[in-house]
Amino acid sequence: MFGLIQIFTGDGKGKTTAALGEALRAVAIGKKVGIIFFDKGGTHYSERKILDKLGIFYLATGRDRIDPKNGRFDFSIQYIDREEAERGLKEVQRLFDEGFDLVVLDEINSTTSLGMLSEKDVLCLIDSKPEKTELILTGRNAPEFFIKKAHLVTEMLLQKHYFYSGVKAREGLDY
Repeated sequence: MFGLIQIFTGDGKGKTTAALGEALRAVAIGKKVGIIFFDKGGTHYSERKILDKLGIFYLATGRDRIDPKNGRFDFSIQYIDREEAERGLKEVQRLFDEGFDLVVLDEINSTTSLGMLSEKDVLCLIDSKPEKTELILTGRNAPEFFIKKAHLVTEMLLQKHYFYSGVKAREGLDY
């Protein structure tokens, strides 16, 4: 039965991957699946290629934070980031209104904890979720109120990561 709220959070790798696995399962049995990628602008995310082939609706919001010249990540929060996050919330409401069975809000936790969205606005959106719509929220630092609303919370715990030994993000495995 659909209609629950799941959270994948923590500082370990695998939050988006877990949500994408749930999306694959749902679309495999004919469910209508939508994914809103918060703060993940740019075209370098490999999973979007297969989402296109599977006919899974998705929308990426945010700017591309990877500097094309030096490959560094831009951690700053700008006005455009808040505008893009708000655009994402409006799209989620549209998916609710259109009767999607599963909606993934990728990186909504970190987008909210970094102040691009207000916790209150996201909680209002969660409260407007149709009864039969399954909702998955991913990202680090899930706000406590999100956790209280959820039916399932999984925390990915970082114990070791190759990134800290100098291995750069790898296409097809990390993005």
